[in-house]
Amino acid sequence: MVTQEQILLYIQNIPPAPFVVKQTLDYVRVGDLTKAAKCAEEDPALKLYLRTLVNRPIYGFRNEVSDLSQIFSILGISTAQQILYNYLMTLLAPKGWGLFNLSSQAFYDLQASLSRKWAKILTHLNLLNHDNESAITLLPASIIVCDALFGEYKSEVEQLRSVKALDYNTILHRLTKMSLFDICTEIALKWEISPSISRIVHASSGLDQELEANDKILAQWMHLLLFYELSQSTYVSAGLNEFVEFQVEFVQEIYESFMQVVEYDETNG
Repeated sequence: MVTQEQILLYIQNIPPAPFVVKQTLDYVRVGDLTKAAKCAEEDPALKLYLRTLVNRPIYGFRNEVSDLSQIFSILGISTAQQILYNYLMTLLAPKGWGLFNLSSQAFYDLQASLSRKWAKILTHLNLLNHDNESAITLLPASIIVCDALFGEYKSEVEQLRSVKALDYNTILHRLTKMSLFDICTEIALKWEISPSISRIVHASSGLDQELEANDKILAQWMHLLLFYELSQSTYVSAGLNEFVEFQVEFVQEIYESFMQVVEYDETNG
């Protein structure tokens, strides 16, 4: 089964963020979207990712958008930063999923749906800024890590879960004293992602104590959003619905407000 040594080796083997992506992010952060688009043109994989993701139905563009300058202009600074972080997550994603029954397209759709709904939530909370919006991009990393660590032990994990009904995050913590969210924090450090982003994602486990007011609010909404998304049929079929334990008491006070925001989003697109 998974050991702490395996986790440390996994973290050690995470590739650094590609230079072109880092440079593109730098231009985005200072608001120079023209230079960001020109820089992104130098990486064919990044260029293909941006075109593919932005033209997914969930973004709602009626005509295909292929020009990177147009793409960055449409996205704006916050969403461009968010999507570049999404791209970093795809570099970590496996070519073939071992634990979860996911396709690359299903994973892209999960990223897009989380990002879109998160932006709506932040607008509702009046907490929309670059780092808060980008925080959602680190959350799928926990799914990637879970698949990477448990993929080769699928039968043992399934047997353990059938006997004790434990979620993957709890199993990992009992085995190694590290959670999936701890590992996400390490990934954020390696990719020089803002500490405020990793702090929100770590708190979204629903288990962190003594949170600052805004961090708690963001963590509550992110926790509920994760479970809302993973309850969709595609992700239930993929085995993601029992990914981490749902902390009912942590989100109980916001449940009605959350459903109003999400249901409005689903109705109005």
